[in-house]
Amino acid sequence: MIKQALLGEFLHEAENTRKILKAIPDSALDWKPSEKNWTTGQLASHIAEVYNWYDPTFNQDVFDMGTYQYDKGDISKAENIVAKFEENVAKAQKALENSDESTYFNEWKMEMNGNTLFPASPKIQVVRGFLYNHLYHHRGELVVYLRSTGNKVPGLYGPTADDIR
Repeated sequence: MIKQALLGEFLHEAENTRKILKAIPDSALDWKPSEKNWTTGQLASHIAEVYNWYDPTFNQDVFDMGTYQYDKGDISKAENIVAKFEENVAKAQKALENSDESTYFNEWKMEMNGNTLFPASPKIQVVRGFLYNHLYHHRGELVVYLRSTGNKVPGLYGPTADDIR
């Protein structure tokens, strides 16, 4: 039952993520709101990368960021970021569909070089917080990036100001 609920939200929100990533024009990829922020391309790439973390979240008890390697590919074109998203979201869906609900309350943690980055928590809490909510947070940032660069924002939960005439 829990898996079905997670999968339903996953599929719905993956479609929303797809919409927002496809709304990014190449001309906005290098823009960033300040020196402390990522560029639009880096932020979009990170959003695509979050889907790469499903397998280690569901299938490992410790995610070691010290040994984690990820090839983000060429992020100089929005279509490349979308392609990486599509690759990662397919793997994430498979990891979720093949997950074992009996492990959802097992403890999971993230470490790097022996230091705890994300304290031990039940996997279900990690899925909701680290995977889902973390993604929603960054999508919200991307909405601001699109608006700040004069680009249209697709409706994720209904029409946006761009849809109202």
